[in-house]
Amino acid sequence: MAANPDPLSGKRLDSWKEIASFFGRAERTVKRWETERGLPVHRVPGGGRSAVFAYSNELADWLKGRGQELAADDTASGESDVGNRVVADINKDGSGPAPPPPILPRARAVAWLLPLLVVGGLVVFFSVGHPGTRFKALASRHSPNAEAQDLYLKGRYFWDRRTPDDLNKAIDYFTQAIVKDPSDAQAYVGLADCYNLLREFGAMPPTEAYPRALSAAQRAVELDDTSAEAHISLAFATFWWSWQGATAEREFNRALALNPNLVRAHHWYATYLLGMHRYPEAIDQMEQARRLDPSSNAILADKGFLLWLAGRKNEGLAQLTQLETTDPSLSSTHDYLDRIYWEQKDYARALMERRRVAELRHDKDGLALADAREKGFAANGLRGMRENELPVEKEQFERGSGNAYALATTYAALGKRQEALAYLQLSFDRHEAAMLFGDLIPELQNDPDYLRFRTQVQERLAQ
Repeated sequence: MAANPDPLSGKRLDSWKEIASFFGRAERTVKRWETERGLPVHRVPGGGRSAVFAYSNELADWLKGRGQELAADDTASGESDVGNRVVADINKDGSGPAPPPPILPRARAVAWLLPLLVVGGLVVFFSVGHPGTRFKALASRHSPNAEAQDLYLKGRYFWDRRTPDDLNKAIDYFTQAIVKDPSDAQAYVGLADCYNLLREFGAMPPTEAYPRALSAAQRAVELDDTSAEAHISLAFATFWWSWQGATAEREFNRALALNPNLVRAHHWYATYLLGMHRYPEAIDQMEQARRLDPSSNAILADKGFLLWLAGRKNEGLAQLTQLETTDPSLSSTHDYLDRIYWEQKDYARALMERRRVAELRHDKDGLALADAREKGFAANGLRGMRENELPVEKEQFERGSGNAYALATTYAALGKRQEALAYLQLSFDRHEAAMLFGDLIPELQNDPDYLRFRTQVQERLAQ
């Protein structure tokens, strides 16, 4: 991973302590390096001077060629024990080797740089193939200016948090980065990733979010065809919005060829495989993503639901319920539990989880639906719930924020076949993700017109 210049491809170090450990130095030394030698350390927005983070590959790039300079700095600062330490090798988990035996001061620079250069060369060679091709591609890549890079990193910080407010803050930072450097492909990738998630973690309609994501991802690929991140963003929107399954898979494979250790590539490829009902492959890709980023609760939530869908129900449910306790603010966990409880006919808990999803996503329409469902269910069970939610769903759909597939499901549950089929047609025309991923509508499972819709979807996915 050290050979990849994209900031997010490296391990993130979230404190001065971790940064100091990376170099095998005291915290005071790396703080001085930031001030005096331009060590690439970033500030957490709003976190004050002490709240910092850095990326291992940026630190490794900074280190190259500074061996003699920093060796002299060691002598001046009194860190004479540096001969017993060595910079952590840049490998998959960011960990380093055991300390080597003591070495002579003059050999210090070589001892620092040799593991870094060897590991970096191996990563390049085995990740892509012939190293000359990769080096040529990297040499031609655009380097964003410092101000744009800083704005981009701030955007990624907020994007990682996955709340509606944070995703909108991230959009603002990525947009500012593009203004500062219109040729910066990574800022367009960040913008695409925000829109790819806002229709899930926010209240932005997919008809608005996906076209914006697709446009930004296409621009990123135009600017830098060697960016694995750009191909991932394009693949995601191509599948979930354009329904071009074969095209999307080519983009996923292109991204993984460019960077086999990119977490988002494995994670989002797994969701694609899930949508294609290729569960064993999906589980394998999700597990690769989890090993690369074991601290990601978004990956853990998706894996839990994937296990449930793949038939490992107890394992999947246990993982999601544990995650609900440890990270109650992650809305996707509550979304998955809602679907699971509904399948288990635990309707009261399902309704509770659905309300929580709307609250976390600041979704006013979702809260209005939650009110209608709960009142109807309390009055007359499932029938009352369907009758109560129908007018609310219709009103929301007519003003552009509702879901046609949900309306089709409600009409089918109420025994109104023609209305259900009419909204299924609208759902198909609008490319709603629920047509790919939505639960089978039990009242229509033997209906020839409904089965025709499902066949048409599969034909589109073959493109």
